[in-house]
Amino acid sequence: MAQPNEKKWVIGVDLGGTNIGVGVLPIDGGEVLALHSLPTEPQRGAKYVVDRMVSMIEQSMQEVLARHGSARAAFAGVGIGSPGPLDRETGTVINTPNLGWRNFPLRDLISNAVGLPATLDNDANCATYGEWWLGAGREVDTLVGLTLGTGIGGGIVLDGEIFHGVSDAAGEIGHMTIDSTGRKCKCGNYGCLEAYASGPAIALRAVEGIEAGAETMLPDLVGGKLEDITAATVYEAVVLGDPYANEVMKETAKFLGAGVANIINVLNPAMVVIAGGVTRAGDHLFVPLRAEVRRRAFRSAEEACQIVAGQLPGTAGVVGAAAVFKKETYGKV
Repeated sequence: MAQPNEKKWVIGVDLGGTNIGVGVLPIDGGEVLALHSLPTEPQRGAKYVVDRMVSMIEQSMQEVLARHGSARAAFAGVGIGSPGPLDRETGTVINTPNLGWRNFPLRDLISNAVGLPATLDNDANCATYGEWWLGAGREVDTLVGLTLGTGIGGGIVLDGEIFHGVSDAAGEIGHMTIDSTGRKCKCGNYGCLEAYASGPAIALRAVEGIEAGAETMLPDLVGGKLEDITAATVYEAVVLGDPYANEVMKETAKFLGAGVANIINVLNPAMVVIAGGVTRAGDHLFVPLRAEVRRRAFRSAEEACQIVAGQLPGTAGVVGAAAVFKKETYGKV
């Protein structure tokens, strides 16, 4: 058993459509230790993904035990962030297009496998909560987060609490409609923000322009294999001064700006935090994004809201998942 004054730890798990991140934090907050990331590989089946998560959790725990000489009982539990929608009460993933899961009891599978209590929340909620707890939002009470990756997730923190809505579906910002007759989204709807500004969508729009005759260095960056162009390739070309890639980024900023303006007009938050690989574009993204928000949002709401990049790249979801566990277990963060 853990000794009365022994340091306590909490494990954070960030399950994404592309990668799984696992790390360990002191339960009072601090540096993420024993951080690991591996590809999710959802095409290999749900059992494979769960087994990989369990293996990563055990590896991270063993590293902390070896470094700090703690007993296993020093681990309070596991916080899990997963794509949703979810049923947090039962710990079930109801549906996640990027993983292909339906009514999947993820929380209990992980908890039983590692012998620790666990919590489950939406991965974007977790990333937003992580930024609020230890990242860009430490000084505000009300913020909205957007996570741009394989999809676009969102999270809402109101007065220091994650807002889940009546059925745990709040914060699905990637699935707000920005064009009612637009591109089809993986969710089955048309015109979702995710269908325009997620990582794969950015790459798709770039390739469509190339196929239509745009002059750009992008094909040279992937050896002529257009199917290998990713959002990261577009960012690279932007930094190298490619005019076409810059136009793709400006267009992305307009789509995101429309979504952020809607958020600001509805919720009037103190901060909007944008996280994910797209933020590597820096001012190439944020300058036109903020300009689009100014054009679309109510002035008083826009002027009161900071639009910033996340400060926890690669760890926000892990940090936030750990924070959710602490909040649900102890009643405070």
